[in-house]
Amino acid sequence: MALPWRNATVRRIVFQAALLAALAVLGWLVVRNVGESLADRRVSVSFAFLLQRAGFDIPFRLISWTTADSYGRALWVCFLNTLLAAALGIAVSTALGLLLGIMRLSENWLVRNVALGVVEIVRNTPQLLQIVFWYVVVIQSLPAPRAGIHLPGGSILSVRGLVVPIAVWSPNAPALLGLAGGAALAAALAWRWRGGSPWFPAASLAALAGSCGLLVAAVETIQYPVLRGFNFVGGFTVPPELIALVAGLSIYSSAFIAEIVRGSVEGIARGQGEAAQSLGLSRMQTLFLVVLPQALRIMVPQVTGQYLNLTKSTSLGAAVAYPELVQIFAGTVLNQSGRAIESMVLVMGVFLAINLVTTALMDGYNRRVAIVER
Repeated sequence: MALPWRNATVRRIVFQAALLAALAVLGWLVVRNVGESLADRRVSVSFAFLLQRAGFDIPFRLISWTTADSYGRALWVCFLNTLLAAALGIAVSTALGLLLGIMRLSENWLVRNVALGVVEIVRNTPQLLQIVFWYVVVIQSLPAPRAGIHLPGGSILSVRGLVVPIAVWSPNAPALLGLAGGAALAAALAWRWRGGSPWFPAASLAALAGSCGLLVAAVETIQYPVLRGFNFVGGFTVPPELIALVAGLSIYSSAFIAEIVRGSVEGIARGQGEAAQSLGLSRMQTLFLVVLPQALRIMVPQVTGQYLNLTKSTSLGAAVAYPELVQIFAGTVLNQSGRAIESMVLVMGVFLAINLVTTALMDGYNRRVAIVER
C-alpha cells in the first residue's frame, strides 16, 4: 500500500493548507500587535469622522460641494476627480501609444526615428518631472484670459485652463436621454443579430439615427464661455492642474504602450501580412484588418498593467495641486481630522477597488478576443 505522502495530490493539498495556516497566524499576529500598540497609545480606530463637517473648499469638482459638507462627501468628490484623470489618461495614452507604435513600424526612416526619439526621451525621464514640466513650462506660458487662444467649437485655452461649451438640458431631458439609451441599445442588438437578413442592418441604422435625434432634442441650448472682467462666465472649465496631470500621465504611459504595440505586431507571423497583400489589400488595410486584430490578443494583458500603473500614478497630481484622493484625503482631511490610519486605509481601498474593476474589465475583454483552442 502506497504511503499518503507519496501521492502528489496529497502533498499539494498539505502544503497549501500549511501555507494558508501560516498566513492566517501571521495576519493574526500583525493585527494583535497593531491593536496592542494602538491601545497603549490610547488611539481608537473609527470611521465616524466621515460624518463631520469638512470646512474647506475643493476648487475643482464634478458634483456640488460646499464647506458645510462632510468628509465623506469629500471622499466622493476626490474619488470622482481621480477617476476622471485616470479615464482621460487611459484614453489619450491608448490613442497616442497606438500612433507611436505604428510609427515605429513605418518604412519611412524619418517617421520611424522620430517615434523612436519620442519613446526613448519620454520613458527615460521621471514621470513626476514631466507632469511638473507641463504645468510650469507649458501651461504657465499660455496667455492670460483676455488674450486666450480661441479653438474651433468655441473653446478657449489660457493660463486659467481650457474652457469648453456645455449643453443646457431641457426639462424633459431625463426621459429623452432614457429613450436615447434604449434606442442605442436596440441599434447595437440589431447589428449584432443581423445575420444574413438585410432588415437588421437597416433597423440598426434607424435606431441609431433615432437615438441621435433624441439626444439633440434633449439639449435646450449650448452655453458658450464669455469673458467677463478677468475670468470666463459660462461653459465648463478644465483646470490647468488636470491638463498637466493628464498630459504627463498619458504621454509617459504612451511610450510604453507604443513598445507593446510594436512588439505585439512584430510577434505576428510575416505570412499573415504577405497573404493579405497578395489578396490586394494595401499596407494600411493589412495592418488594421489583419495584423492588429491578431496582435490585440498579445498586447491586452501588457496594456492592462500600464492602465493600472497610470491609475495609481494619478496620486502624483498632488505635486501640481490637483484635488485627487492623495492631495485631498491623505493631505487636507488627514491633517484636519488627525485620523491617519483611517484616511490611509480609505485611500488604499479606493485605489484597490478602481484597479480591481479595471483588471476585471480588461480580463473579460481579453477572454473575449482570445483564440479558442479546440
